[in-house]
Amino acid sequence: MEDAVVLFPADPPSLIPSPGALSQRMKALRGILEGRVRVVVTDLEGLGWRVPSPERLRDTRRVKVGEEVEREGLLRELQALGYERVKLVEERGEMSVRGGILDLFPPDQELPVRLEFFGDTVESIRSFDPTTQRSTEGLQEVLLLPFTEGGEGKLLDYLEADAPVFLLDRVSIEERAEELKARGDKLWPPDRLIRMLDNRPLVEMDGDPSSDLLIRCERLYGIREEVKGKGFRGIASRVREWMEEGWSVYFVVHSERQAERVRELFGQYGVAFSIAHHWRRLSPEGRAWLVVGELSGGFILPEEGLVFISEEEVFGEKGRVAKAPRPSAPPLSSFEDLEVGDYLVHVDYGIGLYRGLSRLEFEGEKKEFLLIEYEGGDRLYVPIERLDLVHKYFGPREEPPRLDRLGSASWRRAKRRAKRAAEEIARELIEIYAARKAFEGFAFSPRDAYYQEFEATFPYEETPDQWQAIEDVMRDMESPRPMDRLICGDVGFGKTEVAIRAAFKAVMDGKQVAVLVPTTVLAQQHYQTFSARFQGYPIVVEMLSRFRSPRRQREILEGLREGKVDVVIGTHRLLQKDVRFRDLGLLIIDEEQRFGVAHKERLKELKKTVDCLTLTATPIPRTLQMSLVGIREMSLISTPPPARQTISTRVLPFDPRTVREAIIKEVRRGGQVFFVHNRVKEIQEVARRLQELVPEVRIGIAHGQMRERELERVMLRFVRGEIDLLVCTSIIESGLDIPNANTIIINRADRFGLADLYQLRGRVGRSAKKAYAYLLVPPRKELTASSAKRLRAIQELSELGSGFRLALRDLEIRGAGNLLGHRQSGHIAEVGLELYNALLEEAIRELKGEEVPKKPTPEIHIPIEAYIPEGYVEEETQRLGLYKRLSLIEDEEELEELKEEIRDRYGPPPIEVRNLFEVIELKIWLQRYRVQRFEIKAGELRLLLSDGRVDPERLVRAVEESKGKARLTPSGELILEVGGMGWRESIE
Repeated sequence: MEDAVVLFPADPPSLIPSPGALSQRMKALRGILEGRVRVVVTDLEGLGWRVPSPERLRDTRRVKVGEEVEREGLLRELQALGYERVKLVEERGEMSVRGGILDLFPPDQELPVRLEFFGDTVESIRSFDPTTQRSTEGLQEVLLLPFTEGGEGKLLDYLEADAPVFLLDRVSIEERAEELKARGDKLWPPDRLIRMLDNRPLVEMDGDPSSDLLIRCERLYGIREEVKGKGFRGIASRVREWMEEGWSVYFVVHSERQAERVRELFGQYGVAFSIAHHWRRLSPEGRAWLVVGELSGGFILPEEGLVFISEEEVFGEKGRVAKAPRPSAPPLSSFEDLEVGDYLVHVDYGIGLYRGLSRLEFEGEKKEFLLIEYEGGDRLYVPIERLDLVHKYFGPREEPPRLDRLGSASWRRAKRRAKRAAEEIARELIEIYAARKAFEGFAFSPRDAYYQEFEATFPYEETPDQWQAIEDVMRDMESPRPMDRLICGDVGFGKTEVAIRAAFKAVMDGKQVAVLVPTTVLAQQHYQTFSARFQGYPIVVEMLSRFRSPRRQREILEGLREGKVDVVIGTHRLLQKDVRFRDLGLLIIDEEQRFGVAHKERLKELKKTVDCLTLTATPIPRTLQMSLVGIREMSLISTPPPARQTISTRVLPFDPRTVREAIIKEVRRGGQVFFVHNRVKEIQEVARRLQELVPEVRIGIAHGQMRERELERVMLRFVRGEIDLLVCTSIIESGLDIPNANTIIINRADRFGLADLYQLRGRVGRSAKKAYAYLLVPPRKELTASSAKRLRAIQELSELGSGFRLALRDLEIRGAGNLLGHRQSGHIAEVGLELYNALLEEAIRELKGEEVPKKPTPEIHIPIEAYIPEGYVEEETQRLGLYKRLSLIEDEEELEELKEEIRDRYGPPPIEVRNLFEVIELKIWLQRYRVQRFEIKAGELRLLLSDGRVDPERLVRAVEESKGKARLTPSGELILEVGGMGWRESIE
């Protein structure tokens, strides 16, 4: 029975309420009332949480297709139910109104819902994707569940009077009741709840509920240990024995992909598994079944002849991944986040300031323009259909760009410099690519059963893009051309596993692997990761860095020369001349941009002869990646890591008791804590106060103004677990992966930007342990509205939210500079990333001998009103975003798609919008024939044609045959008499 078992959570203690927990509670209560939910799992807080009474929830309003609804009354009702009015609905509890469209996100829905009205009649109800804002499927009705709680209800009121309550560990529950007395008005008094429980059928269990089972059950302890030394062959042999004895074996895996992989793996050892999709006894006996599902541990039911094995028992602990990739930053071309005062780049006139949309009357017709202000107060009005010539300025954030003056030559010079630089780097990239293509490298062998077994021991399910990156690397390694691939993904997104798989493959083919990292601490980190992953395999991993004694270094160098060391991990020490390999086959470089010029030259030499894999944690704009397709192999990993989804984030006012509790709680479970304080001059004092607060904890201090060796020593002690609490600034090594650090406390979190908070919080939650992030802020009344919104976004981890996508874009600009080199960063700063990218793409295509289509952006002057009225799309940023998207359209099919989206999101378009669609359609036609200007004025149609598009002889002949209705001017303008015809008839 679907949804028969539900979780009923309380909010975590925080200043910002949790829409996610509220949504779960509402869905659970509704499910109980409708008879779908049979089992509720909760804790004492959940049991005592104040909720609407069952009567109130039963009276919840339903809105159906075809129903007459007074819209204003419905909006007031939704506001009373706790829905917040916003520009775009992206999260639960939000609503938005646009003309005849009402969007809302009820707590029980997986996707938000769109109601379209015709007058006061609900014409349609459909769900929509909050990322794209496009409708997905039609619905017949929607339930308007409240987004506020409180009141006189509690969970027990929803359960039948004779519903049994299973009480696990009563002593712990009563202790918790004492702690909860201070929680206030959100909870019913806990001691009163316990008395209520005593009046119900009660089943009390101790901490180990398995002792109360009626069927004899034996735990399956360590199948791997049972067959130790025999590898996977031993496991397959044990399964075969069970089957021969007539037992049924159920092997439970987490995903379809792992099921296929395990079936293939067992098949190579003569054990045939069938894949099942449901939990039930699948006779006949003596069969082996792969079941996609969840099982915390294996067990045997001897009387039933059943064996249940979890994949963890065979392959080790598995983490779980989020199914959806993290949305990437908005395209650079997007204008939906543009604000007055932002920098813009006009391709022809340079950098200016955005001053808003301006509606002007032009020859008796209203038109909308984008206004840009330049140096000296000059103003440029850009027609909305020509916004493809305007980009938002993106460049390094160190200092704002210099404004250009309209008509001056400085912008033309800057553009010429950037074009020359783009041509230079394009030539360099193409030459490197051509040289590698011409060089015959080593073709690694195809993957075998041994590789597949190693692959299956990966402790997580691969994300789709991680899987693709692995496939890309394997394909490169199996080809005879030397690999040079860049793997780009956030810290913890699984880049290291891609490198480990490549290293395994190289070593199995008798080659050596060098892993080059920028810092000693990262070398230690990678050494531990590689060693742990290769445990049980005949692979020797060593580390070469200044933390190794001179004698040990000599031994490792000798091992490399003799081929006794398979994988060596080190800093730039690996690039010194005394390091010689017996047979180096793979070079893995982590964060190449952090190496110096001399090191990069040495790397360039090495890369020519061996397969090379480069890893970077800084994202790269997708447009730049597309420009470099075919000359720089790249794989982007954008799906979040599994554990990051479980970081419990709490926004709290600074309170010494809370800080002590958070630190002690983490240290007692064997973990470590980051305490981030971003002011170096105060950090010693903060550390002293924390030591007084938690005298039993070992504290270390780390910040960017320390000497390099001193900082390294502190960080290494933290990595080794010799420091419990690290008091640090936000610049601490972002590439570090410390699975044991699962609590981060960020002091004055309201002073951090979203990108910084996002990156900081990503330092914890990197293991199977629950992770915590405490954002310490001033009291609620002292928080600005924007700070509160930012903190709510980080608490909910709404990566669908626009804030995260914008934070990612800041990081992408750094990534572009890293990829193209420091010199190019200056040109990106001069003309902006988007224009630089266009120049680079053009240069690459020209050097490859491809045709570069140069489509003019035509000037269009026709006597119709074509714009988006405020009454149709109220928000200026949304209108601007639509104008920009319309201006970038290149063909009729694309236009039809956007017309359909606009109709879906905003309802039937008015005449002005339909006119705008016609103008864009005309623009597509004009660009196809390279018409530079199109104007209808005083009964004449004037066309200025581009050189080379029209056969001059045919044009002259057509003019002569027009009997005076057409003429050509010396400037190349074609003038046609059209009288009172409309513009469409004029074209025809």
